[in-house]
Amino acid sequence: MVPVATRIGLGIDVHAFAEGRPLILGGVQIPHGRGLLGHSDADVLAHAITDALLGALRLGDIGALFPDTDPAYKGADSLELLGRVAALVQSQGYRVADVDCVVMAQAPKLAPYREAMRGNLAQALCIDVSQVGVKATTTEQLGFEGREEGISAYAVALLQSECDCLC
Repeated sequence: MVPVATRIGLGIDVHAFAEGRPLILGGVQIPHGRGLLGHSDADVLAHAITDALLGALRLGDIGALFPDTDPAYKGADSLELLGRVAALVQSQGYRVADVDCVVMAQAPKLAPYREAMRGNLAQALCIDVSQVGVKATTTEQLGFEGREEGISAYAVALLQSECDCLC
């Protein structure tokens, strides 16, 4: 990898609702009648951040590193996977400078869980909670989120080189 002082990545993830699963967002179990369908715990927020980090490193996406065809990741804790990617960021000579995210869901309301999500994500990334932004919005009943068929999340991640000697 050619060293660059600053890198940015964008991550997007989508999961459909499913009966009989817990709803996990940012590592927080949120009371709701349905959870999200996925091979892992289907934490759409953690997945979007993971993809943003991998995108900044130009290393593909979450499916390339943790394929849903691999039984080792069945029911995996997405915060643990995020922590592994944060370690990969560091091994590539970068540090996570900032992460900002948006969760799009008509229901449930996520504001009461925002700070817990920020704390969990910051801990997984080994950064201060002030470096993690989490917002939630409805889609005014438009699209699959508005019809309460699923949840999507978008994330951007800013990485900075640990080396000051870049040319």
